[in-house]
Amino acid sequence: MRVRPRDDIALMAGYHSPQLDVAVRLNTNESPLPPPAAFTDAVAAATRSVVWNRYPDRQAAELRARIAARHGVTADQVFAANGSNEVLQCLLLAYGGPGRSAAVFEPTYALHSHLARITGTAVVEGVRGDDFTLEPGEAMALIGSVRPAVTFLCSPNNPSGTVEPPSVVTSLLDAAGATGGLLCVDEAYAEFAPHSALELVDDETPVVVTRTYSKTWAMAGARLGYLIGPEWVVAELEKVALPYHLDALKQAVGLVALDYVDEMQARVDAIVAERNRLSDRLGGLPVDVWPSGANFVLMRPRHRGAAEVWQQLVDRSVLVRNCSSWPRLDGCLRVTVGTPEEDDRLLAALEEILA
Repeated sequence: MRVRPRDDIALMAGYHSPQLDVAVRLNTNESPLPPPAAFTDAVAAATRSVVWNRYPDRQAAELRARIAARHGVTADQVFAANGSNEVLQCLLLAYGGPGRSAAVFEPTYALHSHLARITGTAVVEGVRGDDFTLEPGEAMALIGSVRPAVTFLCSPNNPSGTVEPPSVVTSLLDAAGATGGLLCVDEAYAEFAPHSALELVDDETPVVVTRTYSKTWAMAGARLGYLIGPEWVVAELEKVALPYHLDALKQAVGLVALDYVDEMQARVDAIVAERNRLSDRLGGLPVDVWPSGANFVLMRPRHRGAAEVWQQLVDRSVLVRNCSSWPRLDGCLRVTVGTPEEDDRLLAALEEILA
């Protein structure tokens, strides 16, 4: 006899992206460039120092201290977890739940709504303009009327790549604070963008910023992310996180990565340059392309359906993300910035498909 899950979970689709055996994989916003060889060697050395028969440092104290030093905050303002997705889940476990709501602005990162629903938090959807920017007055009015416990603002926004101006961030922060809510600025792609909301974080302001090692540090395989916010928020997140949730090896790897900041920045600069080249080349094809401050580009073929173009790319061993079923993204495909060679293969395939 099967036992029924919660009714709302039974009706829910999981969050997945295709993992296919292709030559060029440009669908999950991973870094196309690996960390330097010296990083790999240092990780191997760190592995030998792990005390495997003991539980890891539950507070991840050394890792939090190093992250804090990088961002000019205290360790008590840092919460680290298994990717920024676990950070978001803990945020909703602490501040969401039945009788509370979370606000999102579609189209945006699907996990904000998905994790809210998993935690029993009602989702309130605002909308972005046709160019995927936010109208501050409308966004503030939504927050003022529904009084969400958590407002999510993704900047650069996934999947559009839109970078919110600082004035928009502060407007939403003012609205969230006036209604007793928390603003979460999701900056998974921050290093690819020109500015950050980190300067708004202090111990009196209801704003948190989430980051991940997956993109800029080329460590998607490690699943490590963190939050910078007021000490009182971090204290609540520690209550809902599972005991010893951050394993000893992951903490060690996170520390090793912070010894390679210059190499990370060089990798980011190379990806930004390649993003600009890719966007320019896509602009010469019969597709609509939106400006991006991330490591991906959103496009919409003008005369072919997204599903058809996606499949024809797969047939040519190139995988991108089909976003056409996402809210207000009919006909859109999202392309992760790859190496110049990978992007050239994508462009050649698109020229052939769209001819």
